[in-house]
Amino acid sequence: MQMLLTRWEPDNRLFWEEEGSRVARRNLLLSIPPLVLSFAVWMLWSAIVLYLPHIGFRFTTSQLFWLAALPGLAGGTLRLFFTFMVPVVGGRLWTAVSTALLLVPALGIAFAVQDPATSYPQFLLLALAAGVGGGNFASSMANLSFFYPTARKGAALGLNAGLGNLGVGLAQFAVPLVIGAAVFGALSGAPQHWTDGTVEHDIWLQNAGYVWVPFIVLAAAAAWYGMDDIAAMKSSFAEQAVVFVRPHTWILSWLYLGSFGSFIGFAAGLPLFAETQFGASPLGYAFLGPVVGAAARPAGGWLADRCGGASVALAAFAVLGVASALLASTLPDEGIGGSYAGFLALAVVLFAASGVANGAVYNMIPVVFARDRERGVARDDAEALRRARQDGALEAAAAMLGTALALTGGAHAALWAFTLFYATCIALTWGVYARRGAGMHKAF
Repeated sequence: MQMLLTRWEPDNRLFWEEEGSRVARRNLLLSIPPLVLSFAVWMLWSAIVLYLPHIGFRFTTSQLFWLAALPGLAGGTLRLFFTFMVPVVGGRLWTAVSTALLLVPALGIAFAVQDPATSYPQFLLLALAAGVGGGNFASSMANLSFFYPTARKGAALGLNAGLGNLGVGLAQFAVPLVIGAAVFGALSGAPQHWTDGTVEHDIWLQNAGYVWVPFIVLAAAAAWYGMDDIAAMKSSFAEQAVVFVRPHTWILSWLYLGSFGSFIGFAAGLPLFAETQFGASPLGYAFLGPVVGAAARPAGGWLADRCGGASVALAAFAVLGVASALLASTLPDEGIGGSYAGFLALAVVLFAASGVANGAVYNMIPVVFARDRERGVARDDAEALRRARQDGALEAAAAMLGTALALTGGAHAALWAFTLFYATCIALTWGVYARRGAGMHKAF
């Protein structure tokens, strides 16, 4: 089995059919488990924070929101550096190393919740460490984008990200199950005593971290022994840094924030948001929204491959804007009124639309950068065109930036702010990419 691919021409149809598709499929299959685990560890805090006040950690609501939001914010920052690492050290090595790094937040959480003396600053550091999962998402998508031809990138990246996103729902589904018993026997340690003022029982919150450890080890080993590096896709930090002077980097980053930022921000914040606004804990079914969003993502990539990424993104951002405006109308006013059922239904719509939008934006990124680099290259110069597409792919990988949306300020004000933000995404998508006469219109 090859580890270093000295020849890689996915846009060459004959090469793709004879060899490329098989290699790309193997790397996709081995890329998905680490990404699922990355999302699971990244979003652990969205489930854990709801338990902390019940086992003796006296944090304010604001402090709990920060613990839920910090992994997303840290992941947004690490994404930039992790994406650059793929062309520098190779996708195979970086996938194995970055997957193994998930052991730090997983084991850190397990140890911290067992010690009542763990301080809030220590919890903050552990929440930041969970951002490794967010960084892994960017490097995984960047690495996989090199393996597929332009016409298939949307579907492949959508599948990788869509199945990877299932880790969010998996974490929110698994945590309530594994903490209910000493599933690891004596290795679990002593339980914590849960109380809500009336009911008391034992839980093993440390299992929320321990449960991922064996899977992380297996996924890192599989990546190391089964994935490939592409020799032609080696690039230094300096060579990739050109991305920062390209306008499309910042426009696509804004659209990416509106798509993936919505997904990860809602996944992190909505469980706690629902509890503070309605006094109801949604942990029993909080995983449904992220699962819907994850399932919608490959659908968004598939639609973008066929209908054009700009058109699909435009429609998805419109749905996000309308749904966020309607969501504000379901909230209670000073504890009076509101519709919890309406809130949950619209939350599912938000997750679905964010998934479709993200699949579409990921389709747009390599198309835009490849198109940008091909301008001015002679159409009969096959080698120059091949190099332009390759450079475009490298820059697209470096442009996969993002950050999580945090729920701040008043609830109604925050949702109306989201609505206005989606309006800017609609304007940019239409004005720069979807509008007839726009410079990139023919690319879609």
